[in-house]
Order: sequence, then structure tokens, then C-alpha cells
Amino acid sequence: MKLAASILAADFAHLARDVQRVEAMVDLLHLDVMDGHFVPNLTFGPPVANALRPHTRLPFAIHLMIERPVRYARQFRVGSQDSITVHVEAADPPDEALRVVRSLGCKAGISFRPGTPLEEVLPYLDSVDLVLVMSVEPGFGGQAFLPGALDRIRALRREIGDRAVEIAVDGGIGPENVRAVVEAGADVIVAGSAIFGKTDPAAAARELWARATKRS
Repeated sequence: MKLAASILAADFAHLARDVQRVEAMVDLLHLDVMDGHFVPNLTFGPPVANALRPHTRLPFAIHLMIERPVRYARQFRVGSQDSITVHVEAADPPDEALRVVRSLGCKAGISFRPGTPLEEVLPYLDSVDLVLVMSVEPGFGGQAFLPGALDRIRALRREIGDRAVEIAVDGGIGPENVRAVVEAGADVIVAGSAIFGKTDPAAAARELWARATKRS
């Protein structure tokens, strides 16, 4: 399992500080880029993501919740350990968006909303390194986990088979349900409020690891 800290829940006035507080306890930084069109919220874009780059050794998992990923993906500074994930529901055709992401030399991912049938991402399993399962409706942090996501994770794991494709899960994951998400088949746990929403983010991340790996 990998743990990704979502900076959507961090203090935007002190991003570098907050990231460095958890750097030793997580594997990735998850960056939710929202355009106010694809989802009803605005967050940040390439200037903020690129400015954060020199302040951490962690790979970036950039989640583009935007209508036009083809237009903006090239503006992010990425390397081979980073990833950019696009949505199957975006205005740009997914195959075109994924080709652009691949051309940047980073990993490519596809994501889908809770109400989107799993079948819509299956044609891209041979073109991606990861599938990001949304366990909340994308747009805002702090939402409750949708239990139906567990069945979608299990079904996706069966469809992936022996492909080298990771399953990441994002939304409403905390100590109370992280083990169930891992048992369902998740490889990457994305947590925002469960880490940065706590007084001691490093301790919160440590607890997530403990709960995720505890055998019942």
C-alpha cells in the first residue's frame, strides 16, 4: 500500500511547511486541480504545483478535475515518478488526454465519478498506470465515504487482472474505514482531512498506516 497526502486539506498559506511535516510518513503528494467548471470549486493550477516542487522529495500525483486536461497538462513540471490523472468524463477525449500525459514522461491515470459506470474506464486499462476511484463526489474535501465504492474497487481489481495498474482511492478515507478499502483491493490511499485536518498530521498519517496494515 502507498499513502498519498492530499494537500487540498492543508493550509494553503503554508503549503511547504505542511508538506514537510508529513513527508516522512507518506509516499506521495496528491494535488487536486479544479477549474470551477468540471467541478463546482476552484483550487489551484500549475503555478502553485510547480512552486511546491523544490520543497519536497515526494512524487506528485496530480488529479486534473478540469474540462480541458489537454490544454493544461503540459504546464506542470513532472518527472518519471510523478503522475497526472484525467477524468473519463472530461470534455477532452480520454485517449487524447492520456497521450499528452504520456508525452510528458510521467505516469498516466484515469478517474471517474461515483455515478459513472465502471465500464467507461475499462477501455483504458491498457493505456494507464493507475485508476483513481472516487469514493465521494469530486469537488470538495471533507465528504463522507460512499460505501458503494468498495464494490467498485473489487470489480475493478478483477478487471485489471495481471496488468501493472494500480488502484488509487480518494474521498472520505480515515482510520475507521482505511482497512476495508485496502482489503477491497486499493493500492494507493488518498487522505486529506484525515491527515492535514488533525493537530498532528504526522501522527495522523502514522495511525492510517497502522489501521491499514492491521490484520483482523
